[in-house]
Amino acid sequence: MVAKHTDSKAEEESPVWDEPPPYSFLSSGAILASSFTLNADGTLNVDLESAAPDELTKLLPIHRPAVPEPEVESPRKCPPLNIIVQVVGSRGDVQPFIALGTALQRYGHRVRLATHNVFADFVRKSGLEFYPIGGDPEDLMSYMVRNPGLLPSLDSLKGGDIPRKRRMIQEMLRGCWDSCILPDPISKEPFVANAIIANPPSFAHVHCAQALGIPVHLMFTMPWTATRAFPHPLTKVKARDIRRSQANYFSYGIVNIMTWQGLGDVINKWRVKDLHLEPVHTSMGPDLIDFLKLPFTYCWSPALVPKPQDWGSNIDICGFFMRDEPAYTPPQDLDNFLRAGPVPVYIGFGSIVLEDVKRMTESIIQACRVANVRVIVSRGWSKLGGDNPSTNDVFYLGDCPHEWLFKQVSAVVHHGGAGTTACGLYNARPTVIVPFFGDQPFWGNVVASNGAGPVPIPHTALNSENLAEAIKFCLTPAAQQAARAVAEQMRRENGVEMAVQSFHRHLDMPKISCDVLPQRAADWVCRLSKSKAETKLSHAALKEKVSEGQAKLADAVPYRPKDYNMDVERLDPLSAGASATFGVLTDFTSALGGTFIDPFKQHKQARLAGGDGGSADLAAVAAVGRGVTSMGTSLSKGALVGMPLALAEGLRNAPRLYGEEIKGHEKVKDWKSGGVVAAKNFGTGFYEGITDIVTKPYAGAKKEGALGFIKGVGKGSMNMVAKPGSAMFGLLAYPAQGVYKSIESLKKSPVTDAVRAGKLASYER
Repeated sequence: MVAKHTDSKAEEESPVWDEPPPYSFLSSGAILASSFTLNADGTLNVDLESAAPDELTKLLPIHRPAVPEPEVESPRKCPPLNIIVQVVGSRGDVQPFIALGTALQRYGHRVRLATHNVFADFVRKSGLEFYPIGGDPEDLMSYMVRNPGLLPSLDSLKGGDIPRKRRMIQEMLRGCWDSCILPDPISKEPFVANAIIANPPSFAHVHCAQALGIPVHLMFTMPWTATRAFPHPLTKVKARDIRRSQANYFSYGIVNIMTWQGLGDVINKWRVKDLHLEPVHTSMGPDLIDFLKLPFTYCWSPALVPKPQDWGSNIDICGFFMRDEPAYTPPQDLDNFLRAGPVPVYIGFGSIVLEDVKRMTESIIQACRVANVRVIVSRGWSKLGGDNPSTNDVFYLGDCPHEWLFKQVSAVVHHGGAGTTACGLYNARPTVIVPFFGDQPFWGNVVASNGAGPVPIPHTALNSENLAEAIKFCLTPAAQQAARAVAEQMRRENGVEMAVQSFHRHLDMPKISCDVLPQRAADWVCRLSKSKAETKLSHAALKEKVSEGQAKLADAVPYRPKDYNMDVERLDPLSAGASATFGVLTDFTSALGGTFIDPFKQHKQARLAGGDGGSADLAAVAAVGRGVTSMGTSLSKGALVGMPLALAEGLRNAPRLYGEEIKGHEKVKDWKSGGVVAAKNFGTGFYEGITDIVTKPYAGAKKEGALGFIKGVGKGSMNMVAKPGSAMFGLLAYPAQGVYKSIESLKKSPVTDAVRAGKLASYER
């Protein structure tokens, strides 16, 4: 059965829903000053100013012109995988991933698409496995129309939208995790994911990947990676005394900060309670995707938006995901309408939930009269036209595949979803975009910049006059020729196949493949008899080795091909120490508050559950005990692990501040690796700290003469403090970190048990 998350304890431990998340941000400084202004409609104005733009440039990642990467054929074919595709959004967001899932399925993978319950039939009729994650896309679309920007409007805050959306996010996070490990809801066929593909708004992706130790690949229809080329589509950036490219780059960080401020607590509570992972540190959360350099594929045409030069090799642009045109026979009344007069235009807003349907319908009909065109109006989720009957000039349409429909019209007017935009342009149809929120204004501007449509008309500004003018523009020979030119470019691309190649290219084939049967994916790892090394095994290979007596099923553990290091990056001893101190104080304060608040919650919960006064008192006393234990744990962990580790890492990384490269050390996984790292760091730290006072001035003088010698003396002097300091603190920090991780690994984890149960169920089939 699908796990349900409705227990009272979960409700008690859930985040505080009724308190709006903090999202305001203000900073000042000579290098960068920033301020954000929340408008009444929820849009965010970002004002960036710098008195030292040249210094600001030095803080950005080095911009190296992109070098075309040679096509390298993988020496090994990708084995069939269990792939979970997690998508949050409207039907237009889900449809491209159906096309991708179908292509992955043709390759031989088992593909499960996890999205909102309402799309179950849509997904299953496409031949893909479906898993429900909850969430109401219609409610989400209604909210986004009312709040088109990054932040909620004041009316939404007052109306209680925020706690409802945060509850929905928690429901979807849990649904996404269940989709990775639970059997099919209908067939009961067991499933444990080997890889994750997701769009960024699903939010669960990298956290589920960390819990399972599997690769994750993000794919999306709008820019989500920081670039100097253009700003984040959800921001309106004003740059003063700052280069536009710099402002563009910083806009992505602003969106990340705002998103994490609003949802970070929900995500971290879910990580701790459901995934049994450490919470992500506040300094890491906003830029986690960039920090981990996750592979990212953007599904738009490079002919429309080329890959920015400052995007790395982990990012691909592959083309739009166009699904195969479904078989479709139009109903008789639609066929009669198409034959009865001039070619009509199409107007529809799909899954957008409009606030004033009657006004929008009247504007559409009047605009078409002024433009002297016939029109097919798609009713969509808003039921445009209400109960109005079709006429000789207006046809009200229900569900119909755009791939067929757009071939029958002369131009299209829609909300600007990436999938609908792609379908219109692919069929060489001039396009009017009426954006509501999200990436829709971005795509409207892309269409206009290519001449295939007019400047986008925001839905709040739409009226019969400007819509009529926009339709007339689309019927001009220039617009039609521009649309044909874009279509010719797009037809040379195969976005879905390129995305499949991108997904495979970013996988580490030797790591995910079975050592015995390389054509199969590795699901287990164990030590075979007569072998000192651990062996990666598929289900079939493990069965073979168990039957041969070379392995015991009880000794096999689920294989984790990918590790994710989400530890805080400590750049210097001052910020590292301050961050560690703040973390200890935060954990202690939270535990202290729980010591006073949780007993009352537990007492009340016990009484509501029907317990007598004695059992309620015991529950309260137990809560006090847990609070005191949590306080002690937070202090001891901070004193023995957090603070020494922060200082050891901060001092070790300090030479980066003056241009030195720092060699990394192996990850501390247990007490053994902790001791090894401490010993190596101690030896290297003291050796380099002493020798650098000689080698750095010599190297500097050889390179830059007297000035280089002086610089070298400074670097050597700093290293003589920083490197031995790191060595000394590391003697305590790394072994203590290893002991802590060893103790944590001994705790019985429901996640480990659930993954093993799912793997065993597949093994036994």
